[in-house]
Amino acid sequence: MKKGHLPTKVCAVCGKPFSWRKKWETVWDEVKYCSERCRRNKNQSPG
Repeated sequence: MKKGHLPTKVCAVCGKPFSWRKKWETVWDEVKYCSERCRRNKNQSPG
């Protein structure tokens, strides 16, 4: 897979786009957050 053609999603917490990563290969459909920080802050409002 070429880097320019990686799938992207928008983070549910911060609203920033993020790209597919190898470590998410098997769970990509379940990934909602761009980082561990956003995952920990999932109950707080964006901004």
